[in-house]
Amino acid sequence: MAEQTTGTAQLEDCIARLNAGDSLARGELLNLTCERLLRLTHHIKQSFPSVARWEQTDDILQTASMKLYEALHNVELNDARHFFRLAAKKIRETLLDLARHYQGPMGVGANHATMPPTPADQSQGPSLLEAGELTCDPRRVAEWTEMHKVIESLPDEAKEMFDLLWYHEMSQEEAANIIGISVRQVKRRWRDAKLLLAERMSGEAPSVG
Repeated sequence: MAEQTTGTAQLEDCIARLNAGDSLARGELLNLTCERLLRLTHHIKQSFPSVARWEQTDDILQTASMKLYEALHNVELNDARHFFRLAAKKIRETLLDLARHYQGPMGVGANHATMPPTPADQSQGPSLLEAGELTCDPRRVAEWTEMHKVIESLPDEAKEMFDLLWYHEMSQEEAANIIGISVRQVKRRWRDAKLLLAERMSGEAPSVG
């Protein structure tokens, strides 16, 4: 927790400098959070199997980072909480754009089947690809893509729960500290957010834990 608090304090200092007009703070902000954003990109990419087959995590992050860098030029950040949410939004947008590119009727992956690993491949040890990246079930691909679109349309309080707890994989304690509310309130908001997602997807939402 001390390490997380220190990291947040560094972010807050960088954000304050950025808002004060220090142009170098934009790049420093991305450098400070590079590893976190890489993990975030990889985590979200697993639910975009049609993209995962064709795009490397580093390349996706580079595109998303450019969008985030430009957004930081136009958006005045309030705090670290605001930054984390903006980062999740830009990475989600980048992956949705790529999904439309690869999944459309004329897309690269439209008529290209992804074969699962053979038993011989599996016997040599775990695959470098996560299970979510190996699926070729069109229904599952569509469900995940739709889920990200629906999350983007949720009321702000519900969307924040997905931004912090699911996308950034924060603990409920970390999210409570970032937002400034109790863990009990985070638990309630997270439950309500998942129920709302399921309702808007007519019960077809993939499991998000």
